[in-house]
Amino acid sequence: MRTLANPYTGKPDRAFWKRAVSTRHYSQLSDLAKPIDGFLDARIATAGSCFAQHIGRYLRKNGLNYMDHEPAPEILSPKSADRLGYGVYSCRYGNIYTSRQLVQLFDEAFGKRKPVDGIWQKGERFYDALRPGIEPDGFVSPEAVQALRRFHLSKVRRMFRKLDIFVFTLGLTECWVSTRDGTAYPIAPGVIAGSYTPQDYEFVNLRHRDIMDDLIRFRAALKEINPQARILFTVSPVPLAATATDNHVLVATTYSKSVLRAVAGEMTDEFDDVHYFPSYEVITGQPTRHAFYEPDLRSVAAAGVAEVMRHLLPEDAVPQRPQKAKGKRRRLYADEADVGYEHCEEGLLAEAAGE
Repeated sequence: MRTLANPYTGKPDRAFWKRAVSTRHYSQLSDLAKPIDGFLDARIATAGSCFAQHIGRYLRKNGLNYMDHEPAPEILSPKSADRLGYGVYSCRYGNIYTSRQLVQLFDEAFGKRKPVDGIWQKGERFYDALRPGIEPDGFVSPEAVQALRRFHLSKVRRMFRKLDIFVFTLGLTECWVSTRDGTAYPIAPGVIAGSYTPQDYEFVNLRHRDIMDDLIRFRAALKEINPQARILFTVSPVPLAATATDNHVLVATTYSKSVLRAVAGEMTDEFDDVHYFPSYEVITGQPTRHAFYEPDLRSVAAAGVAEVMRHLLPEDAVPQRPQKAKGKRRRLYADEADVGYEHCEEGLLAEAAGE
């Protein structure tokens, strides 16, 4: 048996900070992401917080088998379709910032729950409280909200049953929930629609054990209806726009991202069919010296998005094949890199607070 000087002897360069990080420009970093077998040919669906929108657009642009189960009506222009939340994710569910939202969406899609307080009102218009940003002008009636939500959930069911890889970007630990049944919302009531009353809504800052329990439960439920499904977790590098805690927003952001990153790592270690992609590390890591943020130190610059995607799909791995066309509908997203923008309800918090 060969005797080593110490347990680190013979480890590759990627295991040492000096060799892998401090002496290299960020463009020279490699081996950050572990390859996922069959990724290039898999049916891929995406969901999560705002940053996840970039992943879906990139996969579609590069001709991968990206799932869009709720495409825009052909009559809509690309700009209008994007404004209404079409083509942003694999279904039109808007941003899913927390693990609690994800579990509840799955349960509702498969008839295991129905939110008590699922419709918010603003003036004479009505909004789907679980995705209030998809119709900026609201609906004419509660019945219209319910009808479209039933249609939406049917598409969500089909997506979960058909996907091979589910890419989910964890974004927040903070959320507002209904005191009546625990329904978690993507935004606080009163920001887009509805009104805040302390007796009806409460603030919850999910802890590590809460998120871990949520994701273990989600994985088990997904495997029941789709045994071959795999999950790829990422963590959003976008800081909190505002915090409802008593902490400084910088401290609150560090807590949130640290917990999410820890859970993602533990899920990857625990289950062979769960993977992690380091978009968070690419943007926030020391090698980039925060060069990938816009001047507001929150929005991720285009160069940062490009660097993340370089690690997700190196150029030599991108399949050189045409995108699958489906008549006129395919043209709706042909220029999505130009018409697309980051839909982010959370970004409205400061504005709603009068900042």
